[in-house]
Amino acid sequence: MPHSRRQFVKNAAYLGLGFSGLRIYACGGSRPAVTPMNAAAPVGYGSLTRDRLGMLDLPEGFTYRIISREGDTMADGLRVPGLADGMGTFEAPDGRVIIVRNHEVAPTQTNHGAFAEGAVAQTGIDPADFFDYGSGKLPALGGTSTIVYDETAGRVDRQFMSLLGTTRNCAGGVMPWGSWLTCEEDVTLKGSHSGTAEKTHGFVFEVPATVEPSRARPLPIEAMGRFNHEAVACDPGTGIVYLTEDRDDGLLYRFIPNRQGALHEGGRLQALVVVDHHALDTRNWPENPGPGASMDTRYDVTWVDINNVLSPRDDLRYQGASRGAAVFARGEGMWYGEGVIYFACTSGGRTKTGQLFKLTPATDGGVLELFIEPNNSDIMKSCDNLTISPSGEVMVCEDDLDPYIRGVTPDGQIYTFAHNVGHRSEFAGICFSPSGRTMFVNIQVPGLTLAVTGPFNHL
Repeated sequence: MPHSRRQFVKNAAYLGLGFSGLRIYACGGSRPAVTPMNAAAPVGYGSLTRDRLGMLDLPEGFTYRIISREGDTMADGLRVPGLADGMGTFEAPDGRVIIVRNHEVAPTQTNHGAFAEGAVAQTGIDPADFFDYGSGKLPALGGTSTIVYDETAGRVDRQFMSLLGTTRNCAGGVMPWGSWLTCEEDVTLKGSHSGTAEKTHGFVFEVPATVEPSRARPLPIEAMGRFNHEAVACDPGTGIVYLTEDRDDGLLYRFIPNRQGALHEGGRLQALVVVDHHALDTRNWPENPGPGASMDTRYDVTWVDINNVLSPRDDLRYQGASRGAAVFARGEGMWYGEGVIYFACTSGGRTKTGQLFKLTPATDGGVLELFIEPNNSDIMKSCDNLTISPSGEVMVCEDDLDPYIRGVTPDGQIYTFAHNVGHRSEFAGICFSPSGRTMFVNIQVPGLTLAVTGPFNHL
């Protein structure tokens, strides 16, 4: 059901249960999940149809396949970790796609790690390959895995771990020079976990996109700040990297590298300030005083420097707010496309069910807009990872036990693209192949990565 930015009407939600197999799934049946309000001007891909195997309802003409499962054995002998979250894709030779995938695994979640429980030492992997080996007792089990996918044949060529020893890698972002930035949504201190943690966490790491199995050097980009990171997006024209913070009182940051594309060489960390609105509270929560953010206003922004001291208190957001930085409600997914950056605030809005913002970046400032705030969980709820489709629409994952993938047109109309009817778990990691023919997405539990194909370019 389409919904304009200022006219939000309930749409029907449908529930379902089921079990999934390993082959391609086509949607069959005739259960509509969306009924257009205005048949003369429909948006999206039409009504959803029931998946006969009870896994994923999609519009007619779209199919999906499971390409990776938690526990699968990879080319490096390790197992596919669980709790897959953010992903990004890169072009590889011979029509193949490189997918780098985050894993939001904490050290104590050994059942979701890449190693058989208690068997890290038996792998023979050099402890130096881990950012945090956990004193050999409780290694950090997050990181990234890489999938090499043959898009023409619709099959995985190989999978392997590409970063080891980080924790709770949530989202990240694709860099235009061919690497993935993966972000720790965690601020564990050295000495935590009964003294086993060897490193302090809360950083961004860079993972090259490679076809052959290899592991990135586990070097944190400390100049990008230590905080509860979520996602990043890079403006390819300037090389400036923008960052979200998953806190109820988080900020929006940017990192200006000393040398474009060389993030480890340092740079300046800054926070967004809305001009003439000191410490603007964009969350629009009813209990908060002040004007909040309006969908009718384009806000000029500037940026203030953050004194990026690696404080054990995780207090960069307080420093920024004291200097007038705007406050956001759990900044999560973020993506750059066609000169703008979209980012989600999972608990923003009057009903705390989510907001999408649009930032038009500029070296000396930029423009911020509250793009949509539905305040209706039947339309959109708990917006999380997002991407931009081949047709220029924002595709949004819901972090919910009955989640949908929603599409948002450039003029702010919302429609439903997919419904997870098989597992009570969030969607995550939505992204498209470089060709635009395949959409990849994770169902975090039980740990499935899906490839969805269909007429994405017809809009």
